[in-house]
Amino acid sequence: MESRLNYFGHPLAGKVLKHINSAGKVVSDSTLPLATQELVKLRASQINGCGFCTDMHTKDAIAVGETAQRLHLVAAWREATVFTDAERAALELAEQGTRIADAAGGVTDEAWSNATKYFDEDQLVALLSVIALINAYNRINVINQQPAGDYQPGQFG
Repeated sequence: MESRLNYFGHPLAGKVLKHINSAGKVVSDSTLPLATQELVKLRASQINGCGFCTDMHTKDAIAVGETAQRLHLVAAWREATVFTDAERAALELAEQGTRIADAAGGVTDEAWSNATKYFDEDQLVALLSVIALINAYNRINVINQQPAGDYQPGQFG
């Protein structure tokens, strides 16, 4: 499979990605736990069918110490006992935030209220931002049919 165009090598795309990546750096430097960030990115990528991002965030999660068991269970997190209550709240918010078009009313008050039990305001801003950013990345890669499997952790700095 080949991508529709060389998005990562295009000068205009480089300018766009520079800004998205800068926002991503702000989130990654926040107090939202890195494990939670990677789980959220992985789950949204699974929902959106983004092979490139699923590959990337599985590998990045492993690189920061995530276990294979937890990664294998992200898609079935509701039934899995390996996630903390805070991670479960983040995954629920990520799912609802990713599936906005599928759910009348968007993110429920219950999901939001549950997230506020575990995350302070700065972390909630980071969580909302990481959900928005990964959905943007997913859409770029899915539309462009970016191939998956060759990502190396840290490849993009």
